Amino acid sequence: MALDRSQVEHVAKLSRLSLSDQEAMQLVEDLNQIFSYVEKLNELETGEVEPTSHVLPLANVFREDEVRPSLPTDKVFENAPDREDALFKVPNIIG
Repeated sequence: MALDRSQVEHVAKLSRLSLSDQEAMQLVEDLNQIFSYVEKLNELETGEVEPTSHVLPLANVFREDEVRPSLPTDKVFENAPDREDALFKVPNIIG
């Protein structure tokens, strides 16, 4: 399947995008390359390939939560522009 410029311009109009001549031609080239690649992928025999959400057989990969030492408070706030007690102080953004 190959796209031509009129199809790209039609989709751009439906999407309310304004494209320059150069952008339209670049999109024609880019989309045709993508469609060519998809057609190549469609040639692969995938009938016996089981659908999967991940290529590796992963089980629960989360580590257990455990309390560990953290950075000292003074070290954490070393580069903070402003602080109040053990909190970062930020400008009020809600009226």
